[in-house]
Amino acid sequence: MGLRAARRIEGAGVKVTTFPDITPELKAAIPQLRGRLLANQSLAELTWFRVGGPAQVLFTPADEDDLACFLKALPAAMPVYVVGVGSNLIVRDGGISGVVVRLSPRGFGDTGTDGDTVFAGAAALDKRVAETAAAANIGGLEFFYGIPGTVGGALRMNAGANGSETGDVLIEASGVGRDGTRHTFANAEMKFVYRNSGVDPSIIFTSARFRGRTAAPEAIRARMNEVQTHRETAQPIREKTGGSTFQNPPGHSAWKLIDAAGCRGLRVGGAQVSEMHCNFLINTGQATGDDIETLGETVRARVKENCGIELHWEIKRIGVAP
Repeated sequence: MGLRAARRIEGAGVKVTTFPDITPELKAAIPQLRGRLLANQSLAELTWFRVGGPAQVLFTPADEDDLACFLKALPAAMPVYVVGVGSNLIVRDGGISGVVVRLSPRGFGDTGTDGDTVFAGAAALDKRVAETAAAANIGGLEFFYGIPGTVGGALRMNAGANGSETGDVLIEASGVGRDGTRHTFANAEMKFVYRNSGVDPSIIFTSARFRGRTAAPEAIRARMNEVQTHRETAQPIREKTGGSTFQNPPGHSAWKLIDAAGCRGLRVGGAQVSEMHCNFLINTGQATGDDIETLGETVRARVKENCGIELHWEIKRIGVAP
């Protein structure tokens, strides 16, 4: 089963990447598959930036068993990527050769509580984790209310907000390896660092358990309201954006460095540095993935020239250039 080359079709001034359709071969090789396979599926509509080319194959597994079966049967040379709700992601305009796995809320979105523990599927929104905890009078997870992503992404990048991060509250995470093997990782085994974890990148997280603490419901709700108010007043959350673009360098705030380098409002094509928060990039309407990534690299270069500090991307960038 080969990937073969993608084609660029031009018409009416628009270039569209199309990959060879390998879904019939996959379905024939894995007849017991229950999830959905789609060929040349646009990923732009699945990302907050609303940019990027297609996935050669988009696979939505029915559940963890289905995911494990698929990965085990998939040829070892086949590239596999995983995306959530696309809130922290740039998909390049040339699309993604291979398989993109997207966990659905139906198969991986359940949440629940047991004492001071909250469990959640990897496709559950971080905001829902906070809401589930609050409904059970469990505090300590309110910061998830301000993270616009899913549990899977939070595990991978040790997502955080308002002074707390995933590693502070995680008990354990479960996932499936590239060979279909299931794994469970205790907090220490996640090897959390700032905005990353040390777990093998090929692991696809499927669920997690978090520990909070019993708290007064009014205190929990007040804290969640603070988190939401901060987002609404300080971040361009109603724009086509991908959240915080760059990690904060030790001892510095990325947005301050960007502002000091004169990048507030800077544009490349249809992409712009937010006037509201300099560490957010915005698709003003007609941006391409290349516009956004080029703008980000331009910002990095100007900051480096201005103060000698190198910014590192927090937003994930996948796919190939057109």
